[in-house]
Amino acid sequence: MARLDQDREKRLEPERLSKAVDAVTALGFEIVVETNKMICFLFNGNVITYYPYSGWHTGKGIKDGRGWKNLEKQLK
Repeated sequence: MARLDQDREKRLEPERLSKAVDAVTALGFEIVVETNKMICFLFNGNVITYYPYSGWHTGKGIKDGRGWKNLEKQLK
């Protein structure tokens, strides 16, 4: 048995990805890579990877963690 509800993930992931793209571009960052699972964008010359479904973010120049609000605080 999978640890995640895969049907729920398939249903919500595109919506969360779309909202994340809008939010990142609204902050003035350019998205350099976008897949159906994650986005990468530049922040202070470093690549930041964000997985909207899980909320996980990682990259040089930020503190790795989970949640859009935590990432947004670091980007402002």
